[in-house]
Amino acid sequence: MRILITNDDGINAPGLVTLEQIAKDVAGPDGEVWTVAPAFEQSGVAHKISYTHPMMIAKMGERRYAAEGSPADCVLAGLHDVMADTRPDLVLSGVNRGNNSAENALYSGTLGGAMEAALQGLPAIAMSQYFGPENAGLDDPFEAAARHGADLVRSLLANGMHHSDDDYRLFYNVNFPPVRAEAVRGRRVTTQGFRQNTNFGVVPHHAPSGRKFLWIRGGDQHVPTAPGSDAHANLDGYISITPMRADLTAHDMLTALKDHLE
Repeated sequence: MRILITNDDGINAPGLVTLEQIAKDVAGPDGEVWTVAPAFEQSGVAHKISYTHPMMIAKMGERRYAAEGSPADCVLAGLHDVMADTRPDLVLSGVNRGNNSAENALYSGTLGGAMEAALQGLPAIAMSQYFGPENAGLDDPFEAAARHGADLVRSLLANGMHHSDDDYRLFYNVNFPPVRAEAVRGRRVTTQGFRQNTNFGVVPHHAPSGRKFLWIRGGDQHVPTAPGSDAHANLDGYISITPMRADLTAHDMLTALKDHLE
């Protein structure tokens, strides 16, 4: 198997090392793992692409490249330049430093990379490691993802990825819980949750020059979401697997709107 990996934390991020090991395990001894990752951190860029300016790409080693762009840019670079003659069988994005459950999914560059792969017709999985008091101080805070990631990818490939004829192909958002690897309680297939009263905001600061700057600040990440949703499962010690598509249509509203507006 030939696997392309990317992330949004950057080419030197420790979570990418974890993902490389997961990908090598899945690809097997006769497989190939190719890396095209951002040269610098690209957290929070969602599905951004560098449409109005070019990006530099540099070879860092065998099958390893850094691109001056977003995760979606890196997937495009991988598919149409680096691996143009050797299209991958699977795209993996992550392992993100922090969760991409609930509303975080909408901002996530990790998911943006997987979404772009799905739009290009490829199986894709985004993986993120939830952090909390039980795992943030470990020597390897990614150990839950490292221990359980490869088996989960193999399970999805065997059971969940057969939707190649859909216009908007499925991709998967996987979040590993904020616990030690041995404390993971299992897997849950979930919806995307919503943290009530938890939003991004800004914190103003003034530089010595007197100029005003704004830092983006996230909300409490340990607010549980509804039962059956991603963050609820994660905070209960389970790996969440959420099937997603790039189709943003609110299908539940179509009939009512047609009745009133057509």
